[in-house]
Amino acid sequence: MKSIIPVDRSIIPACDVSLERFEDLIRETCALDKIGAYKIGAALALTTGLPSLVETARKYTSKPLIYDHQKACTDIPDTGTEFVRAVKASGIDALIFFPLTGPATQTAWIQSARAEELSVIVGGHMTHERFLSRDGGYVDDQAVDKIFANAAYEGVVDYVVPGNKPDAIRHLKELLLSHRIDPVFYAPGFIAQGGNISDAALAAGARWHAIVGRAIYEAQDMQKAALSLASHL
Repeated sequence: MKSIIPVDRSIIPACDVSLERFEDLIRETCALDKIGAYKIGAALALTTGLPSLVETARKYTSKPLIYDHQKACTDIPDTGTEFVRAVKASGIDALIFFPLTGPATQTAWIQSARAEELSVIVGGHMTHERFLSRDGGYVDDQAVDKIFANAAYEGVVDYVVPGNKPDAIRHLKELLLSHRIDPVFYAPGFIAQGGNISDAALAAGARWHAIVGRAIYEAQDMQKAALSLASHL
């Protein structure tokens, strides 16, 4: 399957904004070479509708649009086909999956996305505190490794990792390489969540994309902010 983003490193704006601000964000940043894609979250999609958002974006750019359902791939296996077909029909290019409910759902939904020729980005670890059991959270410490290993078995190359946890990035990269997957990483968790883009870059390696929200869309000059962030890749 071809790469979602044709360059090795880029900035992906997280479009957690109003429809009006979404259009401003696309218009002001889409000409920048270091903008690799745009990530659309569930709140904006529910408010406006994915087809309308895709239509708005396509007035300015052909760059990939990634849908983050926050968190998709957690229902029963049988619902995957209907979900990915709806997303595909909207014009979205790639989906983020967090298969926290087990391998049966993970495998079924990945295969459903492939059947619809939708690219898949798999995640399992998150940026906030108290996520894993060892940190006081609900998710078993070994669960993330199992999610990534199963995705590797399915041939997934693209993965979401927590940008504010470089040690976790290094561990997951070693895990994927041991499964003969040379991963492409997508990492949120910068600036407002404490992560440093340069530190994440060292951990991630040659192919990775920084997902950045507020530091771009809350800036007075979104283009200037994006260029400044890109200098740390």
